Amino acid sequence: MAEVKWIKIATDIFDDEKILLIESMPDSYAIITAWFKLLCLAGKQNNDGVFIMNDRIAYTDKMLATIFRMKGATVKLALDTFEQFGMIEKIDGAITIPNWGKHQTLDAYEKKKARDREYQAVRRARQKALISKSSDASSESSSDVAVSDKEEDKDIYNICSPEPDEREQNFEKIYAIYPKKRGRTKAFTNYCSWLKGRTVNGKRRKLTNREMYLAVYRYVEQQKAGGTELEYYKNFDTLMGSQLLDYVEDTENEQP
Repeated sequence: MAEVKWIKIATDIFDDEKILLIESMPDSYAIITAWFKLLCLAGKQNNDGVFIMNDRIAYTDKMLATIFRMKGATVKLALDTFEQFGMIEKIDGAITIPNWGKHQTLDAYEKKKARDREYQAVRRARQKALISKSSDASSESSSDVAVSDKEEDKDIYNICSPEPDEREQNFEKIYAIYPKKRGRTKAFTNYCSWLKGRTVNGKRRKLTNREMYLAVYRYVEQQKAGGTELEYYKNFDTLMGSQLLDYVEDTENEQP
């Protein structure tokens, strides 16, 4: 997804009862400043309000204090207050903003611009591939054909190689089977990266729609079989990162 450099703030934010309560506390101005800095950091990350660095490291109060250039005790007090008032929520140790959609939501025009840019990038890549007579496109196309013998598994085995205008639709099929709806934006970026090919542990890997769908399906079934509670599932963007390879059966798309 394209970088977004804005967040939405309601003009009546200082009439909100939570802000009013904070204003009655000691260090109220510092706490409110920390809230706006937290919102701005979430907007800069564009990660659905989840504070995780490099898909692995959850931000701590000390890390945020350094980034915000504020005292550690002040940031800790602010985070405790925000959590008490339901302004943030900690999931698997990661700080999240539960109602992030009201602060940053891409409208249809911005989504179209992002899709147009992605389409142009894919088109240029295809032109370069044709010029160099690369064999990667043909091998991936053949491996993307999926056939199912069982009607109940039709959705699993009938996901075709995506055209530029179909990628988001095919991604939604994968997203739909994952019960923990956190990290969609970053997950879509990872999804596109796998289609194009990415380097993991020094090796170039490329995954098809079918392989990603089945990998997510296997992970979900594994958690169900083990009786894992939903809150302990990986965030979707984390699963769609390098950890997805743990649930891919074959290595036919490994590239030198």
